[in-house]
Amino acid sequence: MQKQDVMVREVSRTFALSIEQLPPLLRHAVSVAYLMFRIADGIEDHEAMPPDRKVALLEDFAGVLDGRVPGQQLAAAVGDLDDNDPEVRVIRETPLILDWLRQLPESFQLPIVEHVRDTSLGMARWQAHGPFVEDEPALDDYMHEVAGRVGYLVTDLFALYSPAVMDQRAALMPLSRECGLALQTVNVIRGIRKDYERGWVFIPRTYYRKFGLSRENLLDRQCEPKALAAVSLLVEKAVRHLDYGLSFVTAFPRSEHSLRLSLMWPFLFAARTLALSRDNPNVLRSEAKMTRPEIGRIVVESKLLGWSNEWLTRTYRRLLAPTAGALPSPAMRLATESSDL
Repeated sequence: MQKQDVMVREVSRTFALSIEQLPPLLRHAVSVAYLMFRIADGIEDHEAMPPDRKVALLEDFAGVLDGRVPGQQLAAAVGDLDDNDPEVRVIRETPLILDWLRQLPESFQLPIVEHVRDTSLGMARWQAHGPFVEDEPALDDYMHEVAGRVGYLVTDLFALYSPAVMDQRAALMPLSRECGLALQTVNVIRGIRKDYERGWVFIPRTYYRKFGLSRENLLDRQCEPKALAAVSLLVEKAVRHLDYGLSFVTAFPRSEHSLRLSLMWPFLFAARTLALSRDNPNVLRSEAKMTRPEIGRIVVESKLLGWSNEWLTRTYRRLLAPTAGALPSPAMRLATESSDL
């Protein structure tokens, strides 16, 4: 196994599944792009680093991509951080990852540099903004910077590889952003507790204030029904984005099965994770997540049947559905009543 594959697996085994079954050129390009995004993510998400340092490092990374700052300078700038953290190890390998980037055709290098740079600057802007989200448009702005641009980049790379995808690029671009926002909304739901512990609240302030909650009591046990009602609004938002994501995946030519699978797996994993998160107190206490056997079943079935848009649509609806016959929970009733006001 090549070193870049090992690095991708260390920071995300789930996305490694998608990347490793791509054809060789795309596998190399997407691996490099993913690791470059993780350099920015590793800076933004570091639990002990103060915001002003994060802003400076993210802007330095943008400078690395513009050729104004040596990659070794960024790597040295995190020399004091614990390299037991795989995210830190990725940042320290910035010069090597840049070498891998330069091995790609120039046509592939250009969109990677553009989108990763824009994401880094967007993350820097949000670190300077502070650890809260005012309303849904603000959340969309944040998610566009950290995930919508990833959707753009994946579409650009796939279009460079496949003439059939290139023919549909203009129609795919807005859908790719929606798919990115879908995955990020699910990440926000999964990370509520962890983000809160590092000082961030990505649930829009307008969502939880609707139920009489404040930032301070949002995750108090006695407030769980109201907090879950606020999370229900995020769940429904995620569903809206995922529905566009379904259009994105099904628009890819069935002849490009490996490309479709690389998009299909995180999309279907997100749908199942969202179903597990509905009215689940664990999203406030820790997180709700899929089991490995569930992941394995989706991978096996989609390899056999993922060429079929009918199968994909039916599977998406099944994974997304709440338990059959379940009555609305108190949290869901609160959310519904509030939306009727």
